[in-house]
Amino acid sequence: MEKPRCSFWLPKKNRFCANTRIHDSLFCGNHNLRSDHQWIPCPIDPSHSVLKENLEGHLKRCPFVKQVQSLTVQPFYQKGINSGIEEGPEEDETKRPAKVGNLALADNNNPDSRFLDHVTSEMKRNAVHSMSLAEFCKLIEKIESVHESMCRDIRDSYKIPEACGIWIKREIDVKLPFQEKHVTQQASILGNLEEFGLVKSPIGSEKCDRDGSLGDDNVVPAVVEFGAGRGYLTQMLADCYGIEKVFLVERKSYKLKADRSLRQKDRLILERLRIDSKPTIYLPAFTDTMLMSCHTSWDPISFAVEDLNLSAVESLQGVPYLAIGKHLCGPATDLTLRCCLMEHCNQVNVAGCGVELDLRGLAIATCCHHLCQWKNYINKTYFASLGITKEEFHAITWFTSWAVDADHGSDLSDVTNCSVHPQSIGTDFSGNNGVEDIIRNMKAVERAALGFMCKQIIDKGRMVWLREHGLETQFVKYVPPTISPENHLLIARYINHM
Repeated sequence: MEKPRCSFWLPKKNRFCANTRIHDSLFCGNHNLRSDHQWIPCPIDPSHSVLKENLEGHLKRCPFVKQVQSLTVQPFYQKGINSGIEEGPEEDETKRPAKVGNLALADNNNPDSRFLDHVTSEMKRNAVHSMSLAEFCKLIEKIESVHESMCRDIRDSYKIPEACGIWIKREIDVKLPFQEKHVTQQASILGNLEEFGLVKSPIGSEKCDRDGSLGDDNVVPAVVEFGAGRGYLTQMLADCYGIEKVFLVERKSYKLKADRSLRQKDRLILERLRIDSKPTIYLPAFTDTMLMSCHTSWDPISFAVEDLNLSAVESLQGVPYLAIGKHLCGPATDLTLRCCLMEHCNQVNVAGCGVELDLRGLAIATCCHHLCQWKNYINKTYFASLGITKEEFHAITWFTSWAVDADHGSDLSDVTNCSVHPQSIGTDFSGNNGVEDIIRNMKAVERAALGFMCKQIIDKGRMVWLREHGLETQFVKYVPPTISPENHLLIARYINHM
């Protein structure tokens, strides 16, 4: 007798699910209704969930366990090496729990509260909504004032270099995926690198050599791409400018990667560093106390750039290299900067700190500023000097999502010229309207303007930090917002190598 099938209707397939029902249910295991409190994210990989009562057994057979074990034994893995610290320049977080609005952050003396180091978008939103009207207006005024004084020199720098012609004209291998908006962004990143003197165009190079304007010292033989994904930014760099060594930093394995094409190039050495670009997140649904109750040794972990000790990569030691990244999400930019400039070398018991890596420069296209975290941010002193507190920093990061949540079919390049002072919003402030009502009544262009201002303030702090560490920097809009609203590019180089 045929077993009864699942009663869940699949509208896209126009049929019922073909899986067998589970006992005492009309549905299969995938579609059976379940209580949310019975399921928790897997501490090894939060992308899937597990029944709480089955947790101990699941941790022994989770398919990601082997991946976790293989990552931890890599010589360049050192947990939390680039994560930064929670303390601000003038506060000691070990003495009191921090707060965002009315939400408490982690108590550093309580390991079970470590997940609260990560302030979610929902926590940020609730904190903003809990502000008084006066506090909200004061914060908006502060943002406008800081932006006016710090961020007015950001220029457009949309560059399509001649060297990238083979990609622009689609003269590349037809098997390589081609999406015009991504190719355009990649080409402009490389064009800005060329203009800044970090890479040398092969076109007309003989004339440049005769004139003495560029020499062999300008040829950077290696590139490290953070958050590489499929690796096509590096692929274009290798095709158009020539690179001898390639290091792709990424955890996930993708289809249609550039690896096969890169490995076919003569004299090019490719190495993938299996590590993620996102920071560790401790899950509120799963704490160390729960782990201990299950008698396991697993720790909630996500392997990230915050765990990457670049100086322990032997094949990179002594090799001049360029660090690049296209759309490094939120705190991944801060982790990458700290990783490249080896800020961890003031710590004890860090492998490879006696080794000096030869970083020549970097180019990072930033994005997803709403994910930024105070603990990971690279330049807390910058915000403190502007009179911006940690609580206001989290509010600013939440505002940044407004820059990209609207329709960008029209050119928003001048949107930051729009005034977003609360008094300019058509709201009756004399009534009982709260901050949530004010936000709801803001025009889309006003929200976008405030979002872009906040993005630029955050990136400007990163640029200031690089300058303080001896690098010459530029902060530009490398593509028009119609191509991508996430169009900020941070470029830096050590002058003594140029």
